[in-house]
Order: sequence, then structure tokens, then C-alpha cells
Amino acid sequence: MSALDNVPTNRNFLSPLNFKFQIKKSPNVNFFLQQVNIPGFSIQPTFQATPFVKIPKSGDHIDFEDLRIKFKVDEDLVNYMEIYDWLRDLGFPNSFQEYAIIASKPITSGMGIVSDISLLILNSNHNPKYDCVFKDCYPISISDVTFDTTQPDVQYIEAEAVFKYRIFEIQKI
Repeated sequence: MSALDNVPTNRNFLSPLNFKFQIKKSPNVNFFLQQVNIPGFSIQPTFQATPFVKIPKSGDHIDFEDLRIKFKVDEDLVNYMEIYDWLRDLGFPNSFQEYAIIASKPITSGMGIVSDISLLILNSNHNPKYDCVFKDCYPISISDVTFDTTQPDVQYIEAEAVFKYRIFEIQKI
């Protein structure tokens, strides 16, 4: 086999601009989304004990990192409030009824406790290439909103939301 046999068929690089994002429960966040990551994950090794050295073996549990998104906050705070309300309902700060309302919605509706999130990765021609689906997502935090009159120019407010999920799968389209 020569070096010429190792030439890739597609020489285009993956662009960080070519994606579409959707949270069924938060449609206004989708529109203003600025940044999203495909989280890393790892398997922690287990060790086989011997009289001399510990022998590493592959583990059996995957540890997924958090899904993080950044979005511009609209002036009516609609997109921020979608995540804010979802997070508040999960934490039921005033009464158990807040959680009961969200828990009573069917999981398949995407309006209950969890919602699937989809990240569609596009190729250089802006055609869908991969669908990255995060199953059973829920927010665990949303960043602060800082107002600042010392800025020399208008820097529109961004917020970051962090999500946990059960699993994610990347499927070629």
C-alpha cells in the first residue's frame, strides 16, 4: 500500500458555523443560539489486582460531560425565561405543585421534565450530514445576566445554559 492509497475522499474541514439546533421545549432559544458543544465522554478504567502491579482494564460506565449552550438574550427575555421557568419548575422553590405541573406532562410531548435536544451538523454545502441527539435533557444551570453601563459599545447580553442528559447518539444522515 502506498501513501497515495491513503488520501481521504473528502478534504473539506468541519466548519463551526454549519449547524442547526433544536430544543423542543425552548423554541426561542433555538433562534438566538450562538454556541453549542458536542460534549466529551470517558470510561474510567477498573484495575485487576495482582501481587506485582495493578493491570488496567476497560471500565463499564460512561461518564458524559455536560451539554453547554450560549445564546443571545432577546429584549423581552422570552428565551431566557424558557430555561429559567424550566429550571424553577424542576426545583419547586415555592410548592410541590410547581413540580407536579411539569411532571404531569407526557414525556413524548417534550414539554415535561425532560426534552430531547438535537444538533444537526451540516457539511460544507449546508446539507445535513449528522444528527446528534441528546436524550432526556434537563437544565442544571443558567448563567447570570449582567447589565453594564461601562461598555464602550453595545455588547448584547448572552446567557449560558448547562444541561444533563441520559445519553447522546451521533447518527449519519
